[in-house]
Amino acid sequence: MTSNSQIARICQQESALVLDRFDEHVAFEIGSALRMKALAEGLPIVIDIQSLNRPLFYAALPGSDFSNREWARRKINVVKRYLRSSYSLMLERATEDRLFRLSEGLDVSDYVLAGGGFPIRVENAGLVGVVAISGLPDREDHDVVVAALCSYLGRDPAELLWYEQVLPGVP
Repeated sequence: MTSNSQIARICQQESALVLDRFDEHVAFEIGSALRMKALAEGLPIVIDIQSLNRPLFYAALPGSDFSNREWARRKINVVKRYLRSSYSLMLERATEDRLFRLSEGLDVSDYVLAGGGFPIRVENAGLVGVVAISGLPDREDHDVVVAALCSYLGRDPAELLWYEQVLPGVP
């Protein structure tokens, strides 16, 4: 799948995975489901779910470390600034160093081009939060989030993921 077709698929994912509401309870449900699946599959990830102004859920699983926390934070900043998936920006920009252009004025300690940050949108409200995963390769981080949102919304992840077979570890 080319970068352009992957970006188009991510746009489709973002359009399809819209919640009817988002609050502390919803963040806890999504985060807890992600945590249980990650523990069952031995995924060494950090899960960070935030509204636009505060953290709502955080879990660091066995095998993750401080750098995963920082990567998740930087991915969340990207989603909040650009209002779209961090993986789509990574594919679009395709830089070796994972950094934004100097002309954008973004501090490298706060922003990174990497997969795993996904916008949480509510119908008729727009972007209200972000869920980020860090610890797996970029596309897998992204896919874990997409599959979790599909599960929460009662959708079949195979409809929105890239391939027929869902990744091991994806809910």
